[in-house]
Amino acid sequence: MAELGRAGARRLPLRTVLLIIVFVPSLTFTPLLASGMYQLSSQWRAERAQLDLATETVGRPTGALFLNLQKERRLTAELQAAAEPGVRAQLVKQRAATDESVRAFRALTGLDFANAQEGLAEAVAGADRVLGSLGAERRAVDTGTSTARKAFDYYSGLLQADLGVLTALGHTDEGQVNSRSEIMIDLFWVVDTIGREDAVLARAWKTGRLTRDEYAVVTGAVGTRKHLLESRIMPALTGDELRHRSLMTSPAWNAMVAQEARLATGGDDTSGQVAVRGDAAGWRTSADAVTAQVMDLLALRLENVREVGYGHARMLFVVFISISSVGLLALGLVIFTSWRLTSVLRRRILRLREEAQELQERLPEVVARLERGEDVDVDAEVHLVEPTPDELGELGEALNLASRSAIVTAVRQAEQHRGFQRMLQRIARRTQILIGLQLKKLDELERRHEDPEILEGLFDLDHLTARLRRYEENLVILGGGQPQRRWRRPVQLLDVLRAAQGEVQDYRRITIDVEGEPWVAERAVGPLVHVLAELMENATAFSKPLTPVEVRASPVSRGVAVEIEDRGLGMEPEQYAAANALMKSPPQLDVMTHADDVRLGLYVVARLSAGLGLRVEFRPSAFGGARVIVLVPETLVVERPQESAEPAEPEPRPAATGPRARPQDEAAREDAAVGSGGLPSRTRGRALANVAASPVPPPPGPDSDPDSGSGSARRPLPQRVRQANLADELRTPATPDPNESDEQQLWAWGDRPSRSGAAIGAFQRQSRLRRGDDDTSPHRPNGSPGPGSPTTEDR
Repeated sequence: MAELGRAGARRLPLRTVLLIIVFVPSLTFTPLLASGMYQLSSQWRAERAQLDLATETVGRPTGALFLNLQKERRLTAELQAAAEPGVRAQLVKQRAATDESVRAFRALTGLDFANAQEGLAEAVAGADRVLGSLGAERRAVDTGTSTARKAFDYYSGLLQADLGVLTALGHTDEGQVNSRSEIMIDLFWVVDTIGREDAVLARAWKTGRLTRDEYAVVTGAVGTRKHLLESRIMPALTGDELRHRSLMTSPAWNAMVAQEARLATGGDDTSGQVAVRGDAAGWRTSADAVTAQVMDLLALRLENVREVGYGHARMLFVVFISISSVGLLALGLVIFTSWRLTSVLRRRILRLREEAQELQERLPEVVARLERGEDVDVDAEVHLVEPTPDELGELGEALNLASRSAIVTAVRQAEQHRGFQRMLQRIARRTQILIGLQLKKLDELERRHEDPEILEGLFDLDHLTARLRRYEENLVILGGGQPQRRWRRPVQLLDVLRAAQGEVQDYRRITIDVEGEPWVAERAVGPLVHVLAELMENATAFSKPLTPVEVRASPVSRGVAVEIEDRGLGMEPEQYAAANALMKSPPQLDVMTHADDVRLGLYVVARLSAGLGLRVEFRPSAFGGARVIVLVPETLVVERPQESAEPAEPEPRPAATGPRARPQDEAAREDAAVGSGGLPSRTRGRALANVAASPVPPPPGPDSDPDSGSGSARRPLPQRVRQANLADELRTPATPDPNESDEQQLWAWGDRPSRSGAAIGAFQRQSRLRRGDDDTSPHRPNGSPGPGSPTTEDR
C-alpha cells in the first residue's frame, strides 16, 4: 500500500502537489478558527437573547403581571371583607388590567427558548398553567364560594409562579449579570412581602382583627422583608442605588414599621384572634410610599443589570470580531505565505522546465547548424542556470551538465559525421582516380586491338567501369560532395540521354524519343546524366527483362520534361507519396541509420535534383509500372551554341585487318543522318542504339580477300571508326585547366563523348549480328551485362 501511495504521489501533477502543500495547513487551521468563531458567536447570540428575554421580551410582561396580580389580590381581599361598591369598581378595573397582562404573558409560550436561560421555558409553562384557572377563581370570589384564605393562597401562588419566571430570567451565562439579577429578584420578593402583608391587612382593617394564620403571614412577611433588605440588598447596592440606603430610615418606612409594631401589641380577643390597632389610611400611605421606593430601587437595579449584561454582550461581540478578524487575517497570512512560497518554488521549477524546453528547442537548431557545416561555440550555446544552495540548485547544476553534455555530444557527433563524410569522399575519390586510370587504360587497349572478340570484352569492361564510376559518384554525393565531371559547353539533350543510357546495365531495353533539339547548360550536364542514369537503371531493374523502358523528352512551358516509364510492378500509393516527399525535401542522409536501406539511389537523385532545381515526380504508369517525370527548369535549357568553323576531326585509328571501309552509300546515308550540329538526327520511334550504331557494310565483292571468306559465308564485321557520329562541339575534349587537380583532369578525360554507352551497344549488336549465322549458341563474354541482371538499388 505504501508503494502504491508513493506511486500515486509521483503521478500527481506538480501544480496539484503545490496546491496540496498550500491548502493542507489552511484546511487544518480553518476548522479550528471556524470552531472558535462559532463558539464565540453562539455565546454572544445566547447572551444577547437572554438579555433581551430578561429585560424586554419576557421580563417586561412578567413584571407588569406581577404588579397587577398584587393589586388584584389586595382588592379581592378588601371585597371579601366588605362588599363595598367602590371596592368592587376598583376590582373590576384592576381585573381588566390584569387580563391585559395575562394575555401579554401567555403570548410568551410561543417563543423559541433555544437560547433562553435554563429553566425559563418550564417556568413560563408552569405560570401559564396556573393562570388558566384565574377566571374560575374570580367567579368563585364573586359568588362567595371562595374563602378569603383560599383566594389569598391562590393569588399568592400566581405571584410565586410569576416570581419563578423572573428568577429563571436571572440565570444567565454571565456571572456578574447573575449576581446582580439575584438582588433584583430579592427586590421583587420584598415587594411581594409588602403585598402579602397589605392583602392580609386590607381585610383586617375592615374586620378589626386577624386570625392566627393571618397574623403569622404578616409577621413572616415582616421578617422576610427585613432579612432581605438588611442582609442581601443594602450591602449589594452600588452607584446610583446607594441613595436608597436611606429606605429603612425614611418616614414612610418608619410609619409602616410603627403600624406593624402596634399590630404586635394588639393582643388576643376572646375568639383567639388578634385585635388590629392602627390607622388604615396611614398604613395605606406608608405602604404605598415604601412600595414606590422599592420599585424605584428595582428599576435602578434592572437598568444596572441591563447595562452590565449588554456591556458584557458588546465586549463579547468585540472579542468575537477581534478573534475572527485576527483568525481570518492569520488564515489569509498562512494561505498567502504558503502560496507565495509554493509560487516561488513553482517558478523555480518552471524555470528549470523552460531551460529544459529551451535546450530541447535549441539542440535541433544546433544540430541543423552543424549539418550545414557551421562552427558552434559550446560555451555560447549553453545557457547556465544560476546555482542556488538547495536541492533545486543541484537540479539546475544537473541540467547545466546535461545541456552541456547534449551540445558537446551533438558537436562531437557532427564532427564525427563530417569526418566520416570526408573519409568516405576521400576513399571514393581515390577509387575514382583508379577508375579514371582504368578508363584511360581501356581506351588505350581499344585503340591497340582490332580483334572483335577482344573489343567486345573491352567494351563490356568499359561499360562496367562507367557504371562503377557512377556508383563511386553516389558515394561522393552521399558523403556530401559533388561529382567531379564537368562540361565547358552546352550539350544536346539527346546526347545527355544517350550518355545516361550508356551507364545503365540493361541499356538495350531503353528507347529514347526526343521532341525537338533542346540543349542543356554545361553546369547541368554531369548531374543530369547521373540523375537520368539512376532513374533509367531503376526502371530496367524493376520491370521484366523483355519489356521496354520508354524515355521521352519534350519542351514544356517551364523547361523540358523527361519521362521515364517502365512496365514493371510499380509501387503502392504510400510509396509514391514517400518518394515524392523525398524528392521535394531531401533529408540529411544518416549513414548509420540507412546502412541497410537499398534505396540510396533515390537519395542521390533527390540531392542532385535539389542542387540543380530539378523537379522529380513519381506516378503510376498506365502499363502497371512506374512513371517518373523530370522537369528540367528553363534556367538550365539554353539555345543551340554557334558551330565551330573547323570542327575537330576524329582521332586516327591504327590499321586493322579485314574489311573496315564503309561503302559510299552507307557513308552518304550516315552523313545525311548528321544534322547541322554534328549529332545524328533523331528519327522518331527508332531506338537510340540504332541511331548511334555504325551502319552495316555491304557483303564483300569478288575482289575481296579470299582468306576472309574462305570456309565461311560470314559477312565482314563493321569497322569501328571513333567519333564518326559525334557532334562537333563534343569531338575534341576541352583543354585541361592547369588549375584543376589530376583527379579532375582524369574525370574530364573519362567524360569524353567517345565513351558513350550507345556506341558500345551498337558495336556489340553488329558484332553479334555478323557472328549469328555460324554460332550455334550466342556467345556472351563473362563481363557482359545481361538484360535481366537487377541492380541493388530500389525505388
